[in-house]
Amino acid sequence: MFNVFKKGKYDFIIAGLGNFGPKYDNTRHNAGFMVIDALAKELGVQVNKNKFHALIGDGEISEHRCMLVKPLTFMNNSGESIRDISSFYKISAPNIIIISDDISLDVGRIRIRRSGSAGGHNGLKSIFELTGTTDYPRIKVGVGNKPSPDYDLVKHVLGKFSKEDLTLLNTAIDNACGALKLMINGEIDKAMNLYN
Repeated sequence: MFNVFKKGKYDFIIAGLGNFGPKYDNTRHNAGFMVIDALAKELGVQVNKNKFHALIGDGEISEHRCMLVKPLTFMNNSGESIRDISSFYKISAPNIIIISDDISLDVGRIRIRRSGSAGGHNGLKSIFELTGTTDYPRIKVGVGNKPSPDYDLVKHVLGKFSKEDLTLLNTAIDNACGALKLMINGEIDKAMNLYN
């Protein structure tokens, strides 16, 4: 059995972004949490240890020890958790995979990136600002754009998925889990070719 808090023993951090609490379940902004939940279920691990302003769990993918992370700071302060974990375990940005929602992608689609800008996403912005780098590989999970240009963005991302969209989202979550396994295995190009 792994000692979860033994310093310097993780190969990768996989962090899904979202807002904690029942009122945010199945909301668009919680797509990252939903991927972590699905991955944890598949790996047979619990993401329930409260440390570093996050719920964390301990899993293994392709013989690599991975910490699964769901920050508890609310979306706009996600960087606090990622900064503290990466600093404590001395894990550099290329070994920290971030999963977030993306309104510019249709529901059911994912996009994998080696690095890049926050693209207006406050959770990513917080991580980049507090850690001083944008060199995080990431998986963006499509949640669909606002129904109209003047529709309130906050209301949209905190809105719940329809039953139809949840079906599409489940496909994206399955694809994200598949992509994560390839990324952990050093096959990010293959993941991008398969899933982008």
